[in-house]
Amino acid sequence: MFVLLLVITLLISLAISFAVMKAFTKPLNAILYRIIADSISAAWLKYLKFAILVVGVSSGVRVREFEKYITPSRWDKDAKVVEFTVERWVLELYQTAIETLQGIAWMLLVFFMFALVAYVIVRIAETRLGEQAKK
Repeated sequence: MFVLLLVITLLISLAISFAVMKAFTKPLNAILYRIIADSISAAWLKYLKFAILVVGVSSGVRVREFEKYITPSRWDKDAKVVEFTVERWVLELYQTAIETLQGIAWMLLVFFMFALVAYVIVRIAETRLGEQAKK
């Protein structure tokens, strides 16, 4: 059962990460092209898509949390291994979906904050160049 849970959580986090990556590809491409305006923006887009997948899977599949299914608690001598029940499965799958989305959301938030700063810098530079061209 443990291996099945691990495989299913991996597949769920991969599917969610892939869906989010597809949903954000156009906005990320537009932002990167606006900030960088060079062919290197395509390389950055590929990296961001890869990062979304990696962050989503690493956030969604919580391997350390799964230890409770194969080993009892080290600190409690009367502890038992947690049993697999339908409720436990539902909880684990729900946590996988939420943790996957949460990890990706934090990554994109950091990206968009830096992109906003870069956009402001680009706008200031364009404004100054426009004023110099008028003179």
